[in-house]
Amino acid sequence: MNRKLVPSVVKPQSVAALGSEASVRDAAKLMAERRIGAIVVIDGGRLSGIFTERDLMTRVVAQDRDPTKTRIGEVMTRGPDTMAPDDTAGEALKLMSERRYRHLPIVDGERIVAILSIRDLHEAVLSSLEEDVRQRDQLIFGSAHGLA
Repeated sequence: MNRKLVPSVVKPQSVAALGSEASVRDAAKLMAERRIGAIVVIDGGRLSGIFTERDLMTRVVAQDRDPTKTRIGEVMTRGPDTMAPDDTAGEALKLMSERRYRHLPIVDGERIVAILSIRDLHEAVLSSLEEDVRQRDQLIFGSAHGLA
């Protein structure tokens, strides 16, 4: 799991973003349209927060807040942890596991290049395990040594 986050685990992407004055309803619609579980919140060209499905459930729905009147800046996770594109999948997995995140912004300086999801890490782990099995089979059966 020493693969770099970008581009090995997640590709640079068009990151879904809104300003903190957008309504929760706007955020939920964007997330539904893009079939994603999180958006970043950008104010003044800088990352100010992240709004996730969990935020929607615990800070809006469970508290009977009106999603058309509630601004995402009121209910987002402020100042989220981030990782750099050169950080490894193992480092991301450790952080996400320890802090119980399912989404993590990947930033290169001030630029947001992707949102890493736990699903991305799951796919990377599976791919890594499959590669390990292929290499083991080559070693055991000799194809890596020109015996097959």
